[in-house]
Amino acid sequence: MWLDHPRNPDSPLAGLKVVELARVLAGPYAGQVLADLGADVIKVESPEGDGTRAWGPPWVERAGPDGKTRREAAYYHSCNRGKRSITADFRDADDLARVRELCRGADVLIENFKTGSLARFGLDYASLAPGNERLVYCSITGFGQTGPRAHEAGYDFVIQGMSGFMSLTGEPGGPPVKMGISISDLATGVWAVNGIQAALLMRERIGRGQHVDMSLMDCSIALLSNQATYHFTTGENPPRMGNAHAQVAPYGVFPVKDGHVILAPANDGLFHKLADLLGRGDLSEDPRFEHNGERVANAAALDAEIAAATAGWTKAALLDACHAAGVPAGPINRLDEVFADPQVTARAMKVDLGGMAGVRSPFTFSGARLALDRPSPLLGEHDPEE
Repeated sequence: MWLDHPRNPDSPLAGLKVVELARVLAGPYAGQVLADLGADVIKVESPEGDGTRAWGPPWVERAGPDGKTRREAAYYHSCNRGKRSITADFRDADDLARVRELCRGADVLIENFKTGSLARFGLDYASLAPGNERLVYCSITGFGQTGPRAHEAGYDFVIQGMSGFMSLTGEPGGPPVKMGISISDLATGVWAVNGIQAALLMRERIGRGQHVDMSLMDCSIALLSNQATYHFTTGENPPRMGNAHAQVAPYGVFPVKDGHVILAPANDGLFHKLADLLGRGDLSEDPRFEHNGERVANAAALDAEIAAATAGWTKAALLDACHAAGVPAGPINRLDEVFADPQVTARAMKVDLGGMAGVRSPFTFSGARLALDRPSPLLGEHDPEE
């Protein structure tokens, strides 16, 4: 049987059985996190496969069990590690029956079809729950299962705009800018894992599962945090600040001889330390800059003074001086620099499985380990296990 594949017994979610009826990013990312935590995740794909298998370049080539080389997009491998893949056409009665049987033995089901789409196949929560009352069924959609937009499709870029993210991102006076990652999709995947595990814990108390309704829009708005409370408190819309901070100064990106550094002295004491190490102790005595409130009010003038002082330093020298003084500071790394960083290397954030590199889920346990034992599956790789 497809589900009889327990994984590493010392992983936190060993023995958890997950069916993934999801594609692209938010749903598969949630499935990958559960797989990293040790769950046995069965990815059910259409005969054509998850669309991201074709989202290249860049491409990854590898040999299948038949010895033939297959080419798939690197994008697909970013969110499908650790799973098994089977194919099923829901319009085929035999395939549909097999998927329903699979769901009857599952602990968790993740799906990201448009609201109501799976009901016509009997794969919605209302249809499956009577045959598996312990099932935790997680739906991921653009706008959720209720509300006037419930039946609309949701896309990360659109949600970044609608949720307020883009109104906050970019330079003052410049155009709104999306984030460099699919933050709405990825955040929804992370929130979904939290919701699923909360429902699993509740299941241990009450003996039954439930429907977890996750929305890209809800999850994105939930990340507004202090920017939302700024709006609620003042009635105003927070401005785009570029690399600056609305409540702390100095706090931003400053020039050095060989690039730029980030300086983030977030209180009076740290600012005074920064001024001293820059040889500008006079800034601490300037009434415009003595306390954070005054510094925020005079941020443009202060930033100009700090920039003039940092411009004479090299990146390494300034960062070393800041670290020695306890002033928060850091470089702006390219990805090659990120994965060469000794701290990142020590934490083993990059993993290699089956000749493919990826980024592990960021959990470190004292009494458990992640199940990093299986690369992303080929399309239908595990069909013969039926």
